Amino acid sequence: MEWLDKLSDYLKNVSMYRTTMDIGDFIEIVIIALLLYYILVWVKTTRAWTLLKGIIVICIFLLLADFFQMTTILWIAQNVLGFAVTALIVVLQPELRKALEELGNKKLWESVIPFETGKRAESLFSEKTINEIAKACVEMSRVKTGALILIEQKVSLKDYETTGIEVDALVTSQLLINIFEHNTPLHDGAVIVRGNRVSAASCFLPRLSDNLGLSKELGTRHRAAVGVSEATDCISIVVSEETGKISLACGGELERNLDGDKLRMQMRKFLIKEEEEGKPKRKRKGRSKTKE
Repeated sequence: MEWLDKLSDYLKNVSMYRTTMDIGDFIEIVIIALLLYYILVWVKTTRAWTLLKGIIVICIFLLLADFFQMTTILWIAQNVLGFAVTALIVVLQPELRKALEELGNKKLWESVIPFETGKRAESLFSEKTINEIAKACVEMSRVKTGALILIEQKVSLKDYETTGIEVDALVTSQLLINIFEHNTPLHDGAVIVRGNRVSAASCFLPRLSDNLGLSKELGTRHRAAVGVSEATDCISIVVSEETGKISLACGGELERNLDGDKLRMQMRKFLIKEEEEGKPKRKRKGRSKTKE
């Protein structure tokens, strides 16, 4: 094929002019190798892996067509190639967006550049808040009251918060139960928790997960919880209105049939650890011998 001949000529020209390697070439090779590695990891963990296998099959078919001089097929392939690249970008738009979001994630850069340390210190997620949320979920599970609670971590949920009603109140089990009580103004939608406070209620979540691995029996509330956990690093807690079962979603993974103790354990696992990592380390001071 023509592009293979061009690639061969390019490699020959490069080998003629670059007979030695300097430190810049070595750094360039390392950067390209790392980029290829992370691209392959990304492809392996997304829907792009299935598409990549299909593309490989098409490439093998085109190589065979070139070998056997199937001119009509090669002509069609050359004219369709430009449209195929555009179509591929459109099909992979959600995956590409998620990859860019992960690239800009604060977690990747916060070891080098501090982000909002003062604000973070004011909104720590406490053990008391965990107990209040778990207590509310267990009670709502008992009476089969549907609920969806989003706990913000490092990625801001402001975009979702603006779709709801501002609350700005301390997290308590009574408050959460009253919000999700049937026929109350705020019961429809999600509650957003930031630190130890309920920041907003009745929030609309536009993105439903298209994960084919989710059970068919799960409704809109569960798919919305998984969807927002795919787009951000938040913790989504769901109480089913039909069965009363409690579920927790994080990173696109849904864990179902949790009781109060398991829910507390999962929240501690994802949240308390993050807060401890974000706290600045303090030097221990010795006891003063003189009384002030």
